[in-house]
Amino acid sequence: MSSYISCSIKQYFPFPRVKIIAQSVTPNAALARIDIKPDSRFTPVCHACGEKTPRVHATARRAVRDLNFATAEVWLVFTYRKVKCSNCGCICIEYLGFVEPYAHVTNRLARYIHDLCKVMSIKEVAKLLNLDWKVVKRIDKRFLEEEFGGTDYQDLKILAVDEISRGPHHDYLTVVLDYPTGRIVWIGEGRKMSTLEAFFESMPEENRNKIEAVVMDMWDPFISAVKKWCSNAKIVFDLFHVVQAFNKVINNVRNQEYRKATEEEKKIIKGSKYLLLKNKINLRQEEKPHLKELLELNQSLFTVYLLKDALKRIWKYKYTRCAERALENWCALAQESRIPSVIQFAKRLERYREGILNHCRYSIHTGKLEGVNNKLKVIKRNAYGFLDTKYFILKAKQAFPGIRIN
Repeated sequence: MSSYISCSIKQYFPFPRVKIIAQSVTPNAALARIDIKPDSRFTPVCHACGEKTPRVHATARRAVRDLNFATAEVWLVFTYRKVKCSNCGCICIEYLGFVEPYAHVTNRLARYIHDLCKVMSIKEVAKLLNLDWKVVKRIDKRFLEEEFGGTDYQDLKILAVDEISRGPHHDYLTVVLDYPTGRIVWIGEGRKMSTLEAFFESMPEENRNKIEAVVMDMWDPFISAVKKWCSNAKIVFDLFHVVQAFNKVINNVRNQEYRKATEEEKKIIKGSKYLLLKNKINLRQEEKPHLKELLELNQSLFTVYLLKDALKRIWKYKYTRCAERALENWCALAQESRIPSVIQFAKRLERYREGILNHCRYSIHTGKLEGVNNKLKVIKRNAYGFLDTKYFILKAKQAFPGIRIN
């Protein structure tokens, strides 16, 4: 004999302090309404202070959106009480547990929206749940502010600092990363000395004194800020940014040589930009003859190409004295090239010698931040309403919470 279990919707609405009094569904099952009222067995509780308050001032009704029930969009229409709280000394809304005062959705739907926003864009979530995107953004931002609104300065020893482009017209954000864990610690608007100073100024002195090293590119405002606030920290210049800067020199030299070349020589130099910038290992087989012809054709391009490879080898040394000799030899070769832009670049390296040699002690680089940059670009592409800088920063910190290191 078959046994049957009686079904009740109450188990799907496990809200204390209230009880369901009615329910209805539209004929096409697209919309469901659940009527709720306070349970008289419970004394009202002030939402502001949490104290029991038996004095009821007035009652009101409102509707909030809840989690969908199968294909039905669920709305809770509930009665709530406004109480005279002796502890707060004013009239407050009673605490019901399943919804915040003046919220448009229940607490559990808000949490669901926040979880969806971790893997979907605001626009996609709004479309899925048939909500205004501004409501979705506001809910997600509230959760993010609770978790990532502050700055956690604990256990910081090695930092990576870089800027990311937020849009056109040199609009930048400065990112500070906890290098060992990959956690975004802080993001500030701009890329000035004052921008990074704002980060260090808010950091307790005890934590600033624990900073051992900061890896960055050769950007004077950042250098000045670190030296001012973390005098004990070693500044480290990473290979990526130095090579990136020298690649611009290579391209300038190529453009100059192209303008001086004959028509036949121009045919060989034209389209060779990325041949000169690529690592040998990344060259395709069909590109190698073109590169060989190019280097045999032009002495200046041959020189900068060799200097590029020699520059990268400086970062392979583990001992400071060996790296120092390699840097001195590189600068001497650059001087002998008699190429003005290369000589100027060599002088720049000599000026930042200490930061280059510090890599021997701290083998760190901003490669992690380049990965951050790439992911943040994806976040921007998927964004909807990211004119709100604060929200963008919160989403960035959520995307890079860091890994736990035992």
